Amino acid sequence: MIKTLARSIREYKWAALLSPLCMIGEVYMEVSIPGIISQIVDYGIKPGDMSVVLQQGLMLVLCALCSLGFGVLSAVFAAKAATGFARNLRHDMYYKVQTFDFSNIDKFSTASIVTRLTTDVANLQMTFQMMIRMAVRCPMMVVLASIKVYRLSPKLCIIYLVALPLLALGLFTLVRLVFPIFDRVFKTYDKLNNVVQENLHGMRVVKSFVREDKETQKFTEISGDIYKDFVKAEKIMAFNSPMMQLAVYTCTILISYLGAVMIVESGDTTFTTGNLTSMFTYTTQILMGLMMVSMVFVMLTMSRAPLRRTYELLVEKPVLDNPPQPVMEVKDGSVDFENVSFRYSKTAGRNALEQIDLHIEPGMTVGILGGTGSSKSTLVQLIPRLYDVTEGTVRVGGVDVRDYDLTALRDAVSMVLQKNVLFSGSIKENLRWGNPHATDEELVHACELACAHDFIQAFPDGYDTHIEQGGKNVSGGQKQRLCIARALLKKPKILILDDSTSAVDTHTDAMIRKAFAEEIPDTTKLIIAQRVASVQEADLIIVLDGGKIAAAGTHEELLENSTIYQEVYYSQTKGGTE
Repeated sequence: MIKTLARSIREYKWAALLSPLCMIGEVYMEVSIPGIISQIVDYGIKPGDMSVVLQQGLMLVLCALCSLGFGVLSAVFAAKAATGFARNLRHDMYYKVQTFDFSNIDKFSTASIVTRLTTDVANLQMTFQMMIRMAVRCPMMVVLASIKVYRLSPKLCIIYLVALPLLALGLFTLVRLVFPIFDRVFKTYDKLNNVVQENLHGMRVVKSFVREDKETQKFTEISGDIYKDFVKAEKIMAFNSPMMQLAVYTCTILISYLGAVMIVESGDTTFTTGNLTSMFTYTTQILMGLMMVSMVFVMLTMSRAPLRRTYELLVEKPVLDNPPQPVMEVKDGSVDFENVSFRYSKTAGRNALEQIDLHIEPGMTVGILGGTGSSKSTLVQLIPRLYDVTEGTVRVGGVDVRDYDLTALRDAVSMVLQKNVLFSGSIKENLRWGNPHATDEELVHACELACAHDFIQAFPDGYDTHIEQGGKNVSGGQKQRLCIARALLKKPKILILDDSTSAVDTHTDAMIRKAFAEEIPDTTKLIIAQRVASVQEADLIIVLDGGKIAAAGTHEELLENSTIYQEVYYSQTKGGTE
């Protein structure tokens, strides 16, 4: 797990190495200071020799300045390494998400991915910075100070040998109690982000139904859960400070008493007043170092959940991948479904599609009708291999879609999804998602086919008009036509319109279909629609019911043979006439 995340350090590895090295230098200078103070007390102050005081005082100042310099350098290198690590980690996670299939996104959820890219990475950044500084400083302080104490008095060193295991046991107990709480907190963060995202996305619905109080209550409840968990964890970790303070004061009292006894017994020779003075400083350094070690453990405990969640995202493998020797070119727009069945997950209770057999010639216009939940969108999503079939085979251009290079296949299949999405930027920038190298003339032509050119020209800035995030400053019908124009710019062999003209009037819908028939006759067109009028001129109309093909044929054939089609048709017309 750590090895996987450590790959994100990359170009900042030297900063990550120099920071602990500088910290070791700082610690060494700090543990040298009590020894110098001991020399000043024993050989300068007691005999009254000011030359020793001045000489050792200069050494003291030099050590303090060196410690300060090493500390500053360590902080600079640590900040650079930690922020660089966080930047690379976010990049790696975001790049990984771009490779995910729909099934991977369904597994994590959008809110969870956002939390992992923001809150979790921020926690790991702080933990990494602490690891390369405090996680080095504290153990080194304890070790070096303990060595100094042992050299001064092996007897007094026994006090630390007793205190350290007891503190370690207490710290381990606290960590075991706190970790499950922090693990629960970060899962609650996912719920909080989901509530915020859902509320902002559906703000118009919330306002229209006057449900602000209800949404506020939902947010308050989840936010309260996070508060309660953090308070509970902090109450447990609050025992850490008094436990450390008790150890510090107990060790100080014992050293004061035993050290005074040793000074008296030795006549201030083998164990001196200066030694006792430095022992007090070493005691503080050792036990404060242990206290900082406990804080490092707390940070590691808090970061364990983000570490695991980030690792899960980084090692997730896309379900769909390219074959060893992929086909790089789609020959034509023919589509074949051969005994296809599909379900979204292995645990699904039933198939979304079942026993689909269908043959579509290149250049055909195919209409797809069906009630809500009849798997119309699911059917067309198998063509560009947004999902893999559970059983059977889908062929495009006579080749199994699983044998194609994914990029080559999806470049040949242009799809306007049921949920139209525009991105913040100009109209030109949005259209060029379909073809980054499209000329202005090609943009205009595509928009004319999609009946979008006239309303674009009506904007003061024309094709340079700014589109807000999600296309909020254009109507639903305008958004649909812009998405259709964007799809046409790909010059695909197969064009799929998933209920993409539902927000336009019937006259505009007819104009779009007429333009398709005249301008792109060689492109295979699959049109999912709710209106019979949108598909009645199609070469083939498919009626789906419960994930199965209930009927297939031309408009006239279905009016004679399909009860479902007859019901839909006559419910939308008056006596068979529009």
